[in-house]
Formats: sequence, structure tokens, C-alpha cells
Amino acid sequence: VQLQASGGGLVQPGGSLTLSCTASASDRIVRINTMAWYRQTPAGRERELVADDPGRGSPIYGDAVRGRFTISVDHTKNTAYLQMNNLKPEDTAQYFCRLNVYTPTRGSGYYFGQGTLVTVSS
Repeated sequence: VQLQASGGGLVQPGGSLTLSCTASASDRIVRINTMAWYRQTPAGRERELVADDPGRGSPIYGDAVRGRFTISVDHTKNTAYLQMNNLKPEDTAQYFCRLNVYTPTRGSGYYFGQGTLVTVSS
């Protein structure tokens, strides 16, 4: 299973971006069970949880992004999204997706995307 993250770039403060994370597999992706987005700043030692959708109940958002970011999924495209609004300079980071994906040959497993860089600057 491979995850391809995209959508990062340079945006001015107050602007918006939508990140995408598309799963692909040599056999067949039956479903995306859970999805999450993390971020890591250049100086950060650990990845910070941005949003987590466990598949049951409501998504969980980090305190710094709650009310501005929204996590979602399109199962027909095997793609998870992170809609980011009212971006701030402190949102500048490398963003990583993590999906729990089920395939017939591998069962369920967690996979990380390669990261996409978001830079918020005027």
C-alpha cells in the first residue's frame, strides 16, 4: 500500500489550502478504516497530531487547529483530505497523512504518506 500526499504550497496568512492523501495498492483497497493528519515543523522533534478520524464518532482536532481545519474522506477515490482555512504562520510545517487501509491480501494496516510542505507567509 502506498500513500501519496499532495496539496502543500505557499499561502498568505488567512488563506486556505486543501491537502490530499490518496491510497493505492497492488491488489485492491477495500476501504479506508481510519485517517489522521500530523505535522512537523523544521525545528520540531515530534509529529503533532492535527486531526484524527477514527471512523466512529466525531473527528478529533488539535487545539491549535480546531475550528479552522476539517478532515474528510472520499471512499470512491480512496482519498483523505485536510481542508485548512484561516491559515497562520505557525501552521507552517511538513504535513503527513496516516491511513488505516484494508486490502484482501494484507488485511488492515497503518501507512504513512511522504509528507507535503505547507508554508504560511506574507
